[in-house]
Amino acid sequence: MRSLAAALALVAAPAMAEVTPDRAAALEHMVTQDCGSCHGLTLKGGLGRPLTREALANSTPEGLALIILDGVPGTAMPPWRPLLTEDEARWIADYLTTKDTR
Repeated sequence: MRSLAAALALVAAPAMAEVTPDRAAALEHMVTQDCGSCHGLTLKGGLGRPLTREALANSTPEGLALIILDGVPGTAMPPWRPLLTEDEARWIADYLTTKDTR
């Protein structure tokens, strides 16, 4: 019975994509520095739109991960696919939609 409850809890809870703690720290730094260079160091907007949890409330992590990986043609948003794995892009998307990035 406990294993069923644990399995259901895992399905119900949104999980961050799998990355190592060291890589997670590097990705968090990347969000602040690299993403922040366009989206503002506080992620409240700049050249790029805000990346706060509130601003992304209607976005899905899957959709955000695709934008991170493939960029947005005709805008300053570059594709990060050459530098990030799909799991890393999903981690960033999860981070942006669940963390208080102030």
